[in-house]
Amino acid sequence: MRSRLVDTLASIWTWSVLAVCTALYFPPILVWRILGWPVDRWNYLGGRLFRSIAIPMVGLTPRWRFEIRGTPPANPRLPYVVIANHESFADIILLSLLPWEMKWLSKVSIMRIPVFGWIMWAARDVPVHRGLAASARAAMAECRRRLDGKVSVMIFPEGTRSKTRDLLPFKDGAFRLAIDTQSPILPIAVYGTRQAIAKHDWRIGRAHAVAEILEPVPTAGLEPKDLQRLKREVQATVEAARERLRAELEAEAGGRLDD
Repeated sequence: MRSRLVDTLASIWTWSVLAVCTALYFPPILVWRILGWPVDRWNYLGGRLFRSIAIPMVGLTPRWRFEIRGTPPANPRLPYVVIANHESFADIILLSLLPWEMKWLSKVSIMRIPVFGWIMWAARDVPVHRGLAASARAAMAECRRRLDGKVSVMIFPEGTRSKTRDLLPFKDGAFRLAIDTQSPILPIAVYGTRQAIAKHDWRIGRAHAVAEILEPVPTAGLEPKDLQRLKREVQATVEAARERLRAELEAEAGGRLDD
């Protein structure tokens, strides 16, 4: 009983930090979207401020140890199509610790959440209706516009969170976008967030989670016929890195982690 009460109080604390930061950051991000449009069309600065909410949220959550590994791109405005595997809602928080701005492809339902969704809209993230082909095409067109504006985009190619420790098959969209725009792919392997926030559960768990930035994958000269090979190679790279992270974190924890 006491353990459940502690879990509940810890969870209320973390979500309260998110709510307070979101309420404080929303006005300047919205204002900059309007006033800064002539010099910052894609609200790059507002997006960076939005993602920085992760810093106090992680810093003030004693149950979380979130870590970024790997070498950030020297010029994130090259730009990149950034992809990562998807374990949990906490992936968004962990990946927001990355030291550069990207525009996220996100479900419309997330962007309809009061204040949090509005701030995503103000930061110029890209909404998509899952399962609607016309919406997916429109979203990819918006992603191309951001890449044309020298802003990286962030896509979860699994399309949804995996229910098990195994990756879901990667979908074509991110890889077609990278080939069409000749943008390099920046893969990121994520492990450990499933314990931080479980799917369909609001409670905060104890977690050591890592996001590892992998080597960029060039797409210059690739054509649509290369899409499936590119997708397989990138997924294999992410899977291998994720398995290495799993082994390291399990050894650190002294046994198999429950994910």
